[in-house]
Amino acid sequence: MKLTWYGHSAFRAEIDGAVILIDPFFTGNPAFEGDVGAASEGVTHVVVTHGHGDHVGDTLDIAARTGATVVTNYDLAMHLASKGLKAFQPMNTGGTVDLGPFSVTLTRADHSAGMGEAGVTVPVGSPNGAIVKAKGEKTLWHMGDTDIFSDMALLAEIHGVEACICPIGDRFTMGGKVAALAMTRFVKPKVAIPCHYGSFPIIDANADAFVAGLKGSDVQALVPRKGEAFAI
Repeated sequence: MKLTWYGHSAFRAEIDGAVILIDPFFTGNPAFEGDVGAASEGVTHVVVTHGHGDHVGDTLDIAARTGATVVTNYDLAMHLASKGLKAFQPMNTGGTVDLGPFSVTLTRADHSAGMGEAGVTVPVGSPNGAIVKAKGEKTLWHMGDTDIFSDMALLAEIHGVEACICPIGDRFTMGGKVAALAMTRFVKPKVAIPCHYGSFPIIDANADAFVAGLKGSDVQALVPRKGEAFAI
């Protein structure tokens, strides 16, 4: 699997037969330095972990332009459909959808979800993480936005998680030190990739605490460079 990080929680995952964008927050993302067209070129699916603007991002525009299928929780899918989304796969926490080249399972995440409408926040279902499985690839868990919880261990065991994208920015999610504990005590992946930092000034600027927390453990800290593809 080839991954590209675009800052904040936005990732592109390329596998045989599919190109997946996860939480494609490009427009308005202070950490995004690329081109939306290039980042979304050839995309077949968009996975959205939860209904916040910094995760839904450019989903509607990308789906309209590329015809990509959006995969997300039912309530958010219906909300986006009311805004013109045509191709989508609605699901909910614990469920799995087989999309051919890969499957997606939505997991619990300890956070919130809501989209702004005329100055009012409208609930749009639950916050989630997303586990992506594809034949011949490492099982990838994008945790979305969450705090630590002990059932991470059970989810990692059930799904055989080998690579984990986890939020580390603090304030709205767990911070780097706690995220590292989540990886070493509960998830125990082969590789852990930090996200949700270095974008807005009110969250942590770097991954130093996360990397320090994983030092000496069996979990490899992989801190990507924005816009540069890497393999897992």
